[in-house]
Amino acid sequence: MQLLKSIYKTWRRNAFRTLIVDDYRSWRGIDLQVASWHVAKNISTNKPHVAVLLPTSGMFPVAATAIWSLGKTVVPLNYLLTKDEIDFIIADSGVDTVITVDAMVEMIGGLPDGIEAIKLEEMSFKGFPPIRRSKKSNDEMLAALLYTSGTTGKPKGVMLSAGNLYANVEQCKQWVSFTNKDVFLGLLPQFHSFGFTATTLIPSVIGAKAVYTARFNPRKVLDLLREQKPTVMLAIPSMFNAILNSKSAKPEDCNSIRIALSGGEALPDAVYNGFKERLGLTILEGYGLTETSPVANLCRPEEQRRGSVGMPVVDVHERIVDENEHDLPAGEEGEIRITGPNIMQGYYNLEEETKAAFDSQGYFKTGDMGQLDEDGFLYITGRIKEMLIIAGENVFPREIEEVLTNHPDVIAAGVVGRSDASRGEVAVAFIELREDAEFDEQALRVWCRKSIAPFKVPKKITVLEELPRNPTGKIMRRELVKMVSKEVVK
Repeated sequence: MQLLKSIYKTWRRNAFRTLIVDDYRSWRGIDLQVASWHVAKNISTNKPHVAVLLPTSGMFPVAATAIWSLGKTVVPLNYLLTKDEIDFIIADSGVDTVITVDAMVEMIGGLPDGIEAIKLEEMSFKGFPPIRRSKKSNDEMLAALLYTSGTTGKPKGVMLSAGNLYANVEQCKQWVSFTNKDVFLGLLPQFHSFGFTATTLIPSVIGAKAVYTARFNPRKVLDLLREQKPTVMLAIPSMFNAILNSKSAKPEDCNSIRIALSGGEALPDAVYNGFKERLGLTILEGYGLTETSPVANLCRPEEQRRGSVGMPVVDVHERIVDENEHDLPAGEEGEIRITGPNIMQGYYNLEEETKAAFDSQGYFKTGDMGQLDEDGFLYITGRIKEMLIIAGENVFPREIEEVLTNHPDVIAAGVVGRSDASRGEVAVAFIELREDAEFDEQALRVWCRKSIAPFKVPKKITVLEELPRNPTGKIMRRELVKMVSKEVVK
């Protein structure tokens, strides 16, 4: 497994150099290597998958490499989800062991019965334990199951091989010329594909220093910019917006940064222009999906074009197709299709959905709309899928609609997205009430919070006498989108 070999080799070569600084401690290469061996020693499960529930920190690469050394698959758990959602992922992936810490277990309301918690704060990391390694650790092995929302609203596991992940690390390294002289500022959660690859695996492989903070706070980020002098800053637009709106932010805070990259959602003009004018920093954009490991396109500093997510990275090929799957020329809008060594193996235990995700030429169907210019720069213009992206997290409308319609006063519900300056997008709900029911928007939002994560709760709920429906009775979301765009909902 080239990915694991490269990380271990980097740690050994930098045994006494600080490679990671997080909220809890500093990690030298030798600290990371020995800790990984100790964690591996404590994993006794016979199951092929092991879950990781940890704050953004040096503990995550330690846990991941320990799991890979045993030939097993990492299943990162999104601690922003509700307990029911996390329990579903644990059950669907078939894990019986979670590497975690007490605070995270408490945060999610406990683990399901029968699940073993390997708590890192209870472990001893003294001495050199026996090294356990599996012969199954190769590039074809399933390295990660990253769960993302599915077409039914239930999360589905994206299967990424060790080869997929290593390919994407190398693609990014070559495309943007990352080196071991860089200092990465890790603001993204490591359970997310962006944080998993871009701020965890890339610096781990190339030997760059990574600076992590477990909870995003603009003041804390500004302190890290001043103290650690990062050269690479990766974040989602809502994070950049929060930093921009911090009164104490100054241009000199950003002097060390050579690459500021935004992903996960579209970067608003106000944030892009604000950073450039007030802080003197040009934010670049990239594009990708969990299914692409995740980076497919990146703007390079010397090739920045506002509104574009850049050209495909090394060895990635893209086509824009119409509804009949005919290739479209530059300047015409269609669905983005992608192929390359970083494309997923499929969806876990979902054979039909996996088949449907690829076209006849083997290209992955992104479900996103876009167009290429004459030079091959990609511009994202919309999404075929109804999925919303709220602060970088995928949210499926049906999941919210089901929660609303479970309320005794609600007959039907339709959910769409609305642009939001700080979060990129928020959910907006339209409902039909039962006769004689009284509308209490706040009570309905409280109802939603009991079943879904806070970021999924509708920002606004509006009552309609009748939801727009087609002849078969299906709610027409495009009509609801028109209502939002006409500012019926403010």
